[in-house]
Amino acid sequence: MAREVEVPETVVRRLPIYVRALAQLEAEGVKTISSLQLGRYIGVTAAQIRKDLSYFGEFGKQGRGYEVSHLLREIKRILGLTRVWPMVVVGAGRLGQAIASYDGFKPRGFEVVAVFDNDPAKVGQRVGSLVIRDVAELPDVVRTHGVQIGIVAVPASEAQKVADLIVAAGIRAVLNYAPTALHVPEGVRVEDVDPVAILQSMTYYLVNSGQRDPVTADLHGAATPAVESAPER
Repeated sequence: MAREVEVPETVVRRLPIYVRALAQLEAEGVKTISSLQLGRYIGVTAAQIRKDLSYFGEFGKQGRGYEVSHLLREIKRILGLTRVWPMVVVGAGRLGQAIASYDGFKPRGFEVVAVFDNDPAKVGQRVGSLVIRDVAELPDVVRTHGVQIGIVAVPASEAQKVADLIVAAGIRAVLNYAPTALHVPEGVRVEDVDPVAILQSMTYYLVNSGQRDPVTADLHGAATPAVESAPER
């Protein structure tokens, strides 16, 4: 039996970028596109696109490129986006409520079906069309809706406890907004969303870009335009 080829994680992470680009191209009325054109559109090489797609089959024709609608459907199928995935949000603070209210999930294949909190003052309040539930109800909701994706939107001090709870309820994929590392059993996927960490990585490139820091330069007088002294009288 042939061994199944393992797809590198970097390739999997690029597939949603292809989906977004192809959806935009389809909306613009583009029918076909070459790997070179698609690569320029999303900022990778044509060779990289051909290599990425080769893990999943043959999608284009030599000299004709890719049919945009067909390639979009195929990559969505690969990513499991031919259905709507129900999700739950745990944590009904400002962040959790913003996530639960976000209307960009449904068009892309995801739907928040419930939001939970352990604060009695929040339970029963509405977040859009949803009513905040007591976290004790989470296992029943996960089972009833067949939920496999959970979003953690609680403070770092509570995040591991919440992760344990949702994994025990049957969640297999966790999107973690708490600024802390979560420990989950093998077979459960965790993705961290930490805007501060992303900003910190961006500042690395800012300070290592070869350009003088304008604030520092000004403090040291290097970037301050020279002022001609008045002639002596």
